[in-house]
Amino acid sequence: MYTLSYQGKSHASFYWALFFSGALSMAGCASTESAAVDSGASAPVVSPTDPYEGFNRSMYGFNMGLDKYILKPVADSYKFVTPDFMQTGVTNFFNNLKGINVVLNDLLQGKFEQSASDFGRFTTNSTIGLLGLFDVATDLGLQQNVEDFGQTLAVWGVDQGPYLVLPVLGPTTVRDGGGIIFDKAANPGTYVPGTGIIEGINERANAEGALNFIDEAALDPYVFTRESFLQYRNNLINDGKINVDSFDLDIDEAMENDGQVAGTSKKKVITSSDSIEGAGKLTLESPESLPAENATVEAFDSMSKSFDDALIEFEQASEKMDRISRKRRYRRR
Repeated sequence: MYTLSYQGKSHASFYWALFFSGALSMAGCASTESAAVDSGASAPVVSPTDPYEGFNRSMYGFNMGLDKYILKPVADSYKFVTPDFMQTGVTNFFNNLKGINVVLNDLLQGKFEQSASDFGRFTTNSTIGLLGLFDVATDLGLQQNVEDFGQTLAVWGVDQGPYLVLPVLGPTTVRDGGGIIFDKAANPGTYVPGTGIIEGINERANAEGALNFIDEAALDPYVFTRESFLQYRNNLINDGKINVDSFDLDIDEAMENDGQVAGTSKKKVITSSDSIEGAGKLTLESPESLPAENATVEAFDSMSKSFDDALIEFEQASEKMDRISRKRRYRRR
């Protein structure tokens, strides 16, 4: 029995984890084969949220194969040759770019106070944080929010529609899939060739832990991914201010009910201060806000430490590249 509690607004790594756990978040190890149905057995029950399960499972399998043979090897190579400080900087940079989408969707949803905070976060990281390479805003008490056009459509009353698994893009719904078009159009990185590839490789590398969890925790990773994604999106749309059943996977019962995940009666009041970073991985609540006079000092101390760590990791990366070069010369002999 595995229990997951989802709390508040999450980071993009969770979305990416679902991406290839069911698709591109790429657990890469889980089996997606469906159990054979006896010719004499009754027809399987079609889930109202997943009427295209046959197609979706096929796409899930395609994405898993793509991850296993292409995406995961590339992401592993990226992690091996790229120093940690550079990976962190790349992650911060792309998260900062998404801040433009967040502010736009704040306004479209009528969240004007939050939009001011998110705009302050974006401008702070874009200037003091050197184009977003350093997350200075968090140290100043400007927490990251997750808003996209799919959530905006939900606020406007658009129904989510059927669950879908798309090639490469992974889990989504009809509503969220349409929202992706707007989000991509509003993101400046979309118009720079090669940016999407770098972002995808970096996010795949960051999702490794969550994907391994899905592989180990679920007998049917497809069902696990679907239910996780739908709960995650529902939590985002409601800003985390709802009661959500703890996500409890009973494998035998899930299979007996045609893949529907069984939940417990436990409930937890979700608040916007909570967050989740990956599929089934619970993070600690944000620390209490620092006094204004100390926040700036903490921010610059953090930047200074980041620079020091960067120098150390750069030296380690240089040594690693030297070892690789020596091995290649040795093999050529």
